[in-house]
Amino acid sequence: MNKELPAPNSKYVCTPVRPRSRGGARREAGFTLVEMIVAVALFAVVMVVCVGALLSLVNANRKAQALQSVMNNLNIALDGMVRSVRMGSDYNGSVGCAGNAGGGPHDCPSGSSSLSFQPYGNVPGGQPWIYSFVHDGNGIGRIEKSVEGHAAIPVTAPEVSIDEMYFYVVGTVHPDATQPKVVIVINGSAGAPGSSARTTFHIQATAVQRVLDL
Repeated sequence: MNKELPAPNSKYVCTPVRPRSRGGARREAGFTLVEMIVAVALFAVVMVVCVGALLSLVNANRKAQALQSVMNNLNIALDGMVRSVRMGSDYNGSVGCAGNAGGGPHDCPSGSSSLSFQPYGNVPGGQPWIYSFVHDGNGIGRIEKSVEGHAAIPVTAPEVSIDEMYFYVVGTVHPDATQPKVVIVINGSAGAPGSSARTTFHIQATAVQRVLDL
């Protein structure tokens, strides 16, 4: 005798049976503890590498900005020096130049460590301005400026170390066919605070006297 199948709205519903493991227990879907530990470890390693790279970039950018600030200081100091010399007169490159005596205009084609001149608007016979290359107590070369007999003050940042500086002066002999001119040559290095890396520089600037030497 055949049994009748239950009606569609019957309370009997077919339920799929989950496969059983060898031990007879049913397998639940999800991650095991070992898988979670491995995933977290990989994530931690990737984050450490990324954060380290980000911090290195930030530090490098900070040092680059500090170095740029130091070089800006040197450029501003040199621009101010050239502007003052160009507007002045009576260039005297006697210091460190063989055969020159102090006082009055003097050529120095072989290069001098100091330059004095009469600034623009100074009264006749007034005290000159002096730019000189000196070494401080730590042996670091720097540019110093003395205004009208006052004590010399440094015009370059402590992070700038100047190795060589020369003032080449020509055309001060009157009368001649050459307008007085000063060529400034600077060699040195600069570094950002807190960094051992340094950048070398070689700068040359020329200042021609604006007042006609007729």
